[in-house]
Amino acid sequence: MKQDSPFRYFYLIFLTVAFATVFTADVSAQNTRTFSGTVATQQFELIPNVSIEIETSDGKITAITDAEGAFSVQVPNEPLSVKFFGSNIAPLTRIFSVTDTLIRLQIKTSFIIRPINENVTIEANTLTPEVEQRNDTVYKNTLFGRDDQLIQTLNAGINAGQHEGGGKSLEIRRFGFNLDHGGVNGGLKILVDNVQQNQGTQGHGQGYLGALKSLSPELVEGISIINGPFSAAYGDFSGLGVVQIRQRESLAQQFTARIQYGSFNTARGFFAYSPKIKNVEAFLAYEPSYTDGPFINRGRYRRDNFTGNFTWKRSEREAVGFKFNAGRNNFFSSGQIPLDLVAAGQLDRFGFIDPENGGKVQLGTAGIYYRKEFTSGATFKADGFVGRSLFDLFSNFTFFLNDPIYGDEIQQHDSRLQEGANAQFLQPYKFFGKQSLLTVGANFHFNQINVGLYPSTARNPNRKFLPGNVNNPNVLLTSAKANVNNYAGYVQNGIDLFNGHLHLEAGLRFDYFTFDVKGFELGGTITEEPPVERIAANNNTNSRFSCNQFADLMTDCLSLNGKEGAVRFQPKLSAVFSPFETFPVSFYGNYGRGISSQDARGVVRNPDAPKISTTDFYQAGTSYNARRLSLVGSFFFIDRSNEQVYIPDDGSIEFAGRSRSYGFEIRNSVRLNRFLSFNGGLTQVLEAFYPGDFFENSNSRRRVLVDSAPHIVANGSFVLSELRGFNSSLSWRHISSYRLDGQNDSIRAAGHDVVDLSVAKRLRKWVDLNFSIDNVLDKRYFETQNYFESRTCPTCGVAERIHATPGFSRAFNVGVTFRLGAKE
Repeated sequence: MKQDSPFRYFYLIFLTVAFATVFTADVSAQNTRTFSGTVATQQFELIPNVSIEIETSDGKITAITDAEGAFSVQVPNEPLSVKFFGSNIAPLTRIFSVTDTLIRLQIKTSFIIRPINENVTIEANTLTPEVEQRNDTVYKNTLFGRDDQLIQTLNAGINAGQHEGGGKSLEIRRFGFNLDHGGVNGGLKILVDNVQQNQGTQGHGQGYLGALKSLSPELVEGISIINGPFSAAYGDFSGLGVVQIRQRESLAQQFTARIQYGSFNTARGFFAYSPKIKNVEAFLAYEPSYTDGPFINRGRYRRDNFTGNFTWKRSEREAVGFKFNAGRNNFFSSGQIPLDLVAAGQLDRFGFIDPENGGKVQLGTAGIYYRKEFTSGATFKADGFVGRSLFDLFSNFTFFLNDPIYGDEIQQHDSRLQEGANAQFLQPYKFFGKQSLLTVGANFHFNQINVGLYPSTARNPNRKFLPGNVNNPNVLLTSAKANVNNYAGYVQNGIDLFNGHLHLEAGLRFDYFTFDVKGFELGGTITEEPPVERIAANNNTNSRFSCNQFADLMTDCLSLNGKEGAVRFQPKLSAVFSPFETFPVSFYGNYGRGISSQDARGVVRNPDAPKISTTDFYQAGTSYNARRLSLVGSFFFIDRSNEQVYIPDDGSIEFAGRSRSYGFEIRNSVRLNRFLSFNGGLTQVLEAFYPGDFFENSNSRRRVLVDSAPHIVANGSFVLSELRGFNSSLSWRHISSYRLDGQNDSIRAAGHDVVDLSVAKRLRKWVDLNFSIDNVLDKRYFETQNYFESRTCPTCGVAERIHATPGFSRAFNVGVTFRLGAKE
């Protein structure tokens, strides 16, 4: 008898196993279903990190929503009881029967604490007219060759331009207003971990934002941008918005190192250690950088930043932390050069007239933070900080206009100690069954400042006392000690009506300022003997400054002595209406009053002028937020009060009348596929003007317009995420040309379009290769542009002309990033 082949038995066994597998899979498929959808508020704000607990006959199944509020999980084909819960949201339980649809669900709940409050764990990823969010993707994957590039990533209608091409604070323009360095014409308030970066009564300009130079991009966890003074938590310099930058408390890996090198002798590093300790989040980081820039007078811009954090989580609901940041920078710059000389070929675009422009800065800030969440849902947060900074800036804007012998170089000095504290209590409650949130807070900010303007030559502040210059009244020396204190309190309450379809918010804030100045301005005729020692001796005493102390030396001395105070109340009101249950459209209306304080020297010199200016901001808009597409459009109207501006460059005072601006904004976010998305925005100012100021021109009466800010600011970017280890962004930014004179439209600054590219490739789990090109198209453009008089040599004529700082030409950067010792 012929024996069967053993392969026959293997074949029968294979068929049996395959049949059993298919049968079991078919039965399993019939007994399970996909449970998927998104969790959002009635205003269609997607909520990440929501816990999902599904009760089944076999036990519990758990899941969590992703960064876009989405979830997907396999569940038994049976009735289900599903709980949705998480930090700062109202818990929700839903019952689903066997016949109910379980895919593409839209689960609606509400915030107990809304994301407009800083440092909450929930963030909104949808677009709304009043709030924008930025996550950490661009900051951890992009090579930043210049520190000012971090601010340029904000977009949101913010145009930021370098003033000298080096370590100086950026000049900010928004909504048709020029904010100088952040503190005039309403101001843009910027905070890092709730510490205000705007410096009042600063040596170079009110609201100066130079402290941002110590911020390391790799440590940025997220950024919230409030597009107006709509939150009662923020006061001074908030008229045209608030930017809250949150730094990480720890890093995902224990060791992080980034080394990069690029064009213009640019080198930068980032090194961090983040230990793995139970119930502790901590890191220490160091960032060195150097660049010469494209300038003929090399920038020699060196920065060193040190940052640290230690947060002890005493429990899931309570934590206390300590943060510190210290930085220093030294730089040279080419300043703003006359564009008529550039156009005539007499001066290179990256040339210079005064080689000594530049400066040096040292600063440090230490803060302590505490937060406590109660079982009732209430939250208490408090923080305090102390900061110390030394600032010396050497500039020459007008070259030889006021001093044909030695030139117009000046040293602006600012030495300050500042202290501040914030406390906030958030209490969710029910008002006649409606979800409500009460927010009560208070803060103070104290500044002790030694500030001065010293005529200098070759960075030696003795020009006022040099032979041949003693009778020049245009050479001004100022010195003052100023104590500027700000006390504030606020209350804000929100309520959800009509099952969350209508959200109303109202708030009120008050700020009280005190200005105490002891100082003087020296001008006119002096003797040959320089009184430097007497000035220094007087600065070291606590006595009130007096021009009488220099009566034997000066014929023109103005005392800057006085104490003043001022208080302002700022109301806030907003409404969000989402009429549909499934169609993701919401309508918004916002109003807020913001304030900006004035330089204390100007306050005591002209005490009858406004000490605090106000900005009334009105906004109405709508948003559409679907899974792949988000759109928002809004109209804004800004009404600013009279404002007095002290000019630290020459000690003069400018008085600006009431001004208005109106226009619209459009923003979008489109997910083209799972890897590629597009984001864009447009801010269009229709008109910015002084309603009470007119001038005669060609037998017609015309309105004086607000100048020195673009009326069109736009941006767009394609973002590629996690495609076979690639992360990339191609970004474009645009500003229109803009007028530099309120009466003459022919005097204009040029606009520009700039494209940047950034690419990161993960080579291994622990190493990335980074590459970037700034100004891909090598656009020839200028950043900050201003129109004023200057004289370019001692014998040259005086001319009114446009002066500008050139934008960087095309620059390449390459780097490698190591991330070692994963904690998970």
